[in-house]
Amino acid sequence: MKSEVNDILPQPVRRSLVKFGADISIARRKRRLTVAMMCERLGVSKSTWQRMEKGDATVSMGAYAQALFVLGFGTPLAGMVDQRHDEQGLLLDIEHLPKRVTSPRPFSFPGGKQ
Repeated sequence: MKSEVNDILPQPVRRSLVKFGADISIARRKRRLTVAMMCERLGVSKSTWQRMEKGDATVSMGAYAQALFVLGFGTPLAGMVDQRHDEQGLLLDIEHLPKRVTSPRPFSFPGGKQ
């Protein structure tokens, strides 16, 4: 059964995955690593690796992350969506700030006892 993922992917996302696959293929060859070596280090089949080099969207993100690590890129996914650098998210937070801040009411115990 064919996956529907590729049918719903926007064209720019599809193109970026194809480029990403080509880039990891180039990185592998620059390091003189064979497909068999990559498959062994990632724990994936040869067909999965070939799909990764084509930028297949149905390959798990974990496999791509492991490939980046094996190729010496560290853990780039760890900081990719870091909330400290999420400008859109920060702007949305600012929009939800209250217009005015009032003093909190003093707390009183029921029955007037403290």
